[in-house]
This record gives sequence, C-alpha cells and structure tokens, in this order.
Amino acid sequence: MKKPDWLRVKAPQVERIGAVQDVLRDLHLNTVCEEASCPNIGECFNSGTATFLIMGPGCTRACPYCDIDFEKKPVMLDPSEPVRLAQAVERMKLNHVVITSVNRDDLPDGGAHQFRRCIENIRKLSPGTTIEVLIPDLCGNWEALQIIIDANPQVINHNTETVRSLYRRVRPQADYDRTLELLQKTQERAPWIYTKSGIMAGLGETDEEVRETMADLREAGCDILTIGQYLQPTPKHLKVQKYVTPAQFDAWRVAGEQDMGFLQVVSSPLTRSSYHAEQVRSLMERYPRSKPTLVTAG
Repeated sequence: MKKPDWLRVKAPQVERIGAVQDVLRDLHLNTVCEEASCPNIGECFNSGTATFLIMGPGCTRACPYCDIDFEKKPVMLDPSEPVRLAQAVERMKLNHVVITSVNRDDLPDGGAHQFRRCIENIRKLSPGTTIEVLIPDLCGNWEALQIIIDANPQVINHNTETVRSLYRRVRPQADYDRTLELLQKTQERAPWIYTKSGIMAGLGETDEEVRETMADLREAGCDILTIGQYLQPTPKHLKVQKYVTPAQFDAWRVAGEQDMGFLQVVSSPLTRSSYHAEQVRSLMERYPRSKPTLVTAG
C-alpha cells in the first residue's frame, strides 16, 4: 500500500545528526533509532536526543515486525557499557534519557543487572537527568524486575505492541498476560515509578480491540501510553494491513485521557515508544510522586 501524506517526515539536518552520531561512534554505543529504522531519527537526533540500545545488537527473539537483528549471536555483556552510556548522556547534556535493550533470554536475569548499572552510572555523572527504561518481559522473572525497580528509574516502560488476538502472529515468543503482569507488579511494588506501554496500529486489529487493550493496560496500572502506526521495515517483515487516520489516533488519545484515566496518551501515526519521551518531565511536575522515606525506630 502507498503511504499516505500524513506519514511523510521532513528531511533531517545532516549536521545535527552527525554531531549525535559522532558521540555514539566515539563511545561505541548503539541506538534503537538506528537499529530499528525509526522514522523519527531525524527529529530526535536534530534535537540532540536518542534512545540507547544496550546489550546488543543481537537479539534472542525474532519478532516479525521488528528490524533489530536477531541473526547475530548475543555477545557477552560489556562491563564498560554502562560507563560509556553515562558519558554519552553527560556529553549530550540530556535532560531525559531512554535506555532500552534487545531481548537477552540467554541471561538468567534477562539483563536486569546491566540496566541497573546503567542507571547508577548515569546518576553519578548526570544527577539531574530523568531516566526511563524500556525493558523486555524478562521471561516473567519478577526477581529480575525487582533489580530494576530497586535502581529507581523515574519511568519503567514495557511495550504491549499489539492486541491479544494478534499476539501469536506478532509476538510469538511473548505473552499478553505476562506483559500486563509486569506493569501491574511494577505499579504494586513501586507506585512512585511512572509506568508506560505502547501499541502499534495497522496490523489487523479493530478499533474495539485497541480500546480493550487500553482498558486492560489501565487496569494493570499503566500511567502513560503511546500509540503509533506500524510501518513495515523490509519486505520480509509483517505487512501493513491498514494506514490508520490521524483522526482515529486522536480519538484513542481522547478516550485514554478523558475516559480511562491515563495520565498521558501520545497517539499519532509517527508516535513511537520514546517519541517526545522528555515530556514526562512536565508530567511529573503536574502529577508528582515520591518514594516513601523509611523511618527507623530509635
């Protein structure tokens, strides 16, 4: 199908992209912006932001919608990666940073300790930077989830990606209920952390199914939701079944914020998990939360 006009993006400023890429290359870091062929790479790199991809680039899952390489074998974790990531955040003077990863089902903790090390190192060099982690499902290892919770990022994001009926086709190695459980456990264990998830549209789901998924996420305690158009990265990936109109995306935003109680729904054709993620800082000012202070007797 021919892409509609609303999916056209402006040509990026090569100079600004080059400046960000120089930092990434110098520190030998990966970004999901490049690895997953994100359509917003120009806008994000132009504004000096990036979503860092750790523990990659090889992924242990082969989701048929995703452009991240699953044919490369997973590599041993690099103990210097968290330090280099923190240096990049400092050099780029980021107010908000998003850290995501490939799936590392080969690791007992799914990579939870590496997430924690990244958070700790960023806090040392850039204590004013808010931190969002976009994590895999950790194969349902909730002890590993606790490791990430204990590092106390401001936002824990885990994407639902699609509606329940399409999970076997879109996310064959994942589980819809496990995704909801991860978000629910995060909210139960650390209600001061903002929880977030994302959905792709255009894979064959119905409007009713999207709204049911939104309701499931809200019931699980999800605070922030992103909804965007799925785009086929290459001919070998899942085909787009429909280009959803901007009006439909806006209807989902209104339903989520006004009827379901999400703190924020970012919904548009070009929305991605980390699109305008820095807006969470203003959200935190409007809906402040703080971790309870333990008071010891004596």
